[in-house]
Amino acid sequence: MASLMEDLIDALEKESVEYENLLEMSMRKTSVIVSENLEELAKITDEEQLIVDRINHIDNIRNEAVNDIANVLNKDVTKLKIADLIEMLAPRPEEQQKLAVAFDKLRDVAQHVARVNEQNRELIQSALEMIQFNMNLIHSMKAAPETANYNRGAYNTGDVIGMDRKSFDAKQ
Repeated sequence: MASLMEDLIDALEKESVEYENLLEMSMRKTSVIVSENLEELAKITDEEQLIVDRINHIDNIRNEAVNDIANVLNKDVTKLKIADLIEMLAPRPEEQQKLAVAFDKLRDVAQHVARVNEQNRELIQSALEMIQFNMNLIHSMKAAPETANYNRGAYNTGDVIGMDRKSFDAKQ
């Protein structure tokens, strides 16, 4: 049982380190989103994916350790939580302390990552709304009402207010 607890604590500590790496990437991503640097955003997203892959691998190891502990304790795996394990380790205060510290650290850093990711999501949503606004503005300029200008043959010229359809502005 002690070996299984050590495996669980080790997995929690490794997962915590990877979440700290993910937090650092997410915080870098915030400034990149604000500066609208799409190349750097793509690089950060690729690096984040590698970290997430490592987290998933460690998470599988952690789940295996919890399953093994549940089997040894003859407990239902679906109902056994790490908080329950911490309480069960009361007779072994050293292991209890290690498990509690590792669990709390992982939970705190995961919550921080979630907050930063929510902030990044809101920034991206705002940028998308601004792009949609600009697209609507451009579309409405093209759909401006026609003038009542007529040519020599008494036909409407089809000119649009504020826009010359025949010209191309390379600065836009």
